[in-house]
Amino acid sequence: MRISGLHIAAGLMMGLLVTGSVMADQHTGQAPYGHRDDAKLPNGVIGISLHVGAERIGDPAILYVGMVHPEGPAYKAGLRHGDELVSVDGTPVQGKSYEEVVSMIRGEAGTVVKVGAKDEKGLHELSIERVAGDKLPRGQSGTHGNQTP
Repeated sequence: MRISGLHIAAGLMMGLLVTGSVMADQHTGQAPYGHRDDAKLPNGVIGISLHVGAERIGDPAILYVGMVHPEGPAYKAGLRHGDELVSVDGTPVQGKSYEEVVSMIRGEAGTVVKVGAKDEKGLHELSIERVAGDKLPRGQSGTHGNQTP
């Protein structure tokens, strides 16, 4: 499923960050996007940001890939903007908080995380090797790149 204008308009558009230090290193003592314990998380990232959305207000929230770093491991593995995140290492993300999902995705650089995603072709699982957040080059404005290269 891809993000539509309806998802963006009615969704709970929160630029929730999974890339950690790619954007987190821009802040000075302030946690990005409400992520209070960023310093306690491992520095291994996959190069994505998440958005929370829903078809209509009151519907269950769905996690969507908001941005994918064009040079990051998630992009190289095939994860794309608009993909719905459904599981991490075989554990469904439905009903989990943002912080729980970020903790599931992040890990030590060099380790692999399996991400279940759904797109217009269906459900697929991707094995993505985490990299150190400071190894991903920044985009033009300090973000992690365009939605699609």
